[in-house]
Amino acid sequence: MNKEGNMNSNEAGRRKLRPIVVRGGGDLATGTIWMLSKAGYPVIVLECASPTAIRREAAFSEAVFLGEKTVEGITCVLAETAAEALQNALPGRPQMLVDEKAASLEAIRPEILIDAVIAKRNIGTRIDMADLVIALGPGFEAGRDAHAVIETMRGHDLGRILYSGTALPNTGTPGMICGYGKERVIHSPASGILKTFHKIGDEVSLGETIACIRNGEKETKVKASLTGILRGILPDGFKVPAGMKMADIDPRLSEKKNCFTISDKSRCIAGSVLMLAVQHMNGQRKGE
Repeated sequence: MNKEGNMNSNEAGRRKLRPIVVRGGGDLATGTIWMLSKAGYPVIVLECASPTAIRREAAFSEAVFLGEKTVEGITCVLAETAAEALQNALPGRPQMLVDEKAASLEAIRPEILIDAVIAKRNIGTRIDMADLVIALGPGFEAGRDAHAVIETMRGHDLGRILYSGTALPNTGTPGMICGYGKERVIHSPASGILKTFHKIGDEVSLGETIACIRNGEKETKVKASLTGILRGILPDGFKVPAGMKMADIDPRLSEKKNCFTISDKSRCIAGSVLMLAVQHMNGQRKGE
């Protein structure tokens, strides 16, 4: 303590932090959850009952379906209650709750909350939900909806921390890989129950049927939009609406390992989140 009775930065850095709450467990959120966990922070993840992440092998949201999900050596475990999550949330052992509306915040009382849903709009996060609220991507205004907003658009400003204003609006167009952009992503051609014929990491060819959508007696084929590696696809049995993003193909046949690891974009964003968390622990004010 200094003579004014305030903690100095070393004392602040040593104090115990309540679990950090991350709303969303998709592939971009997973980089943040993973990095915070590796850095020694306990994390509780709040997800919806039917996660729609397609890069499922690199997304902790799969724990909702499987009970637990391991990504690059960190295992996220599904908890039944907020009390269970609080008891079991340890550094390197994140916990997940099915809690789309964040009703468990009253019990968890986090110091830090991160909205990593990447919904391109605010689905209910408020600046008063924690001492430090961080939002990823468009749909939030720094200083009003969150204390800080992190840019998620690829380019020079990816990962930049904004203390005022908003992130760049969503373009709706995936980043270019080997000259392919929008062709990499497949949207559901019909509504119904998904039946998959390939798993993530498989090689697929242009025009090949990779899945079908069944709606009563009607069956609609889903064909590969290019030749490459199936980097992501919704799970077998998923109920999809027409037009929903349901699969992702990487044209680089040599990059199969990327299906199972955190992306460069996700790691970049996670680094900015980690910096803000450390600053908060050290008692630094925004922008210092």
